[in-house]
Amino acid sequence: MLNNKIKALITRPEREGRVLADKLNKLGIDTLCQPMFDHQLNHELMHQGSQNLVQLLNKVNQPLVIFISVAAVNNANIAHNISLWPASKFFAVGKATAQALNELGIEAVSPQIQTSEGLLALEDLSNIAGQDVIIVRGDGGREHLAESLRLRNANVHYVESYQRIWRKLPKTVDQDWRNHRINCMVITSDAILQSIVQLINLSDEYWRTACYWVVVSQRIAQSAKALGLVNVINSNGASDKAISDAIISYETINME
Repeated sequence: MLNNKIKALITRPEREGRVLADKLNKLGIDTLCQPMFDHQLNHELMHQGSQNLVQLLNKVNQPLVIFISVAAVNNANIAHNISLWPASKFFAVGKATAQALNELGIEAVSPQIQTSEGLLALEDLSNIAGQDVIIVRGDGGREHLAESLRLRNANVHYVESYQRIWRKLPKTVDQDWRNHRINCMVITSDAILQSIVQLINLSDEYWRTACYWVVVSQRIAQSAKALGLVNVINSNGASDKAISDAIISYETINME
């Protein structure tokens, strides 16, 4: 059985995690922040690579520019002021990413379903044969968006504006989480899910069946269930509001 009080482990990077934790704390949800990785500017892009970024922007013709995350926006803007990019239209996977662009004076289209699949369903990305598309992201990640756009005969280019620096956590960290009475994991990417799973013992009934897992997309929910995790809640978005609403809703229904 779950405890009658939620305590959530926030696994997203430090700054974003603290903002989410503060929001949850104000809603009466206890939290513990444990970033799984930190963002670092892609220095190749910033220094010897910055010329290549400028060359790319000069080469493409009124591209559609898609930002995958807030970190992608912030680091790309450091490398080269985004307001100077010759884009015909900007897109953001999620509302928070769109807000980060808005703070730079840039209006971006964001789908209701805040995933790559949601983006691909937008009419603006349906007839793009011969169109240049720039995807701005971190190092690595899913190829689904780029592959799908290429199938629509778009000319897809990547700008990897930041790198993930994964933290090395002690092998006993899962026991530390148990000691802190963590009974809710907030998972915002499949990479974070896989990293967490490597740290815990999935044969432990507590993590597998007693803890519950808030994930931000149906794809991650499917991955979690495939791993044998029982209490998987899809917030259908990675914004603080979507995650907070999912936790509060679940607590109201199940933990009174």
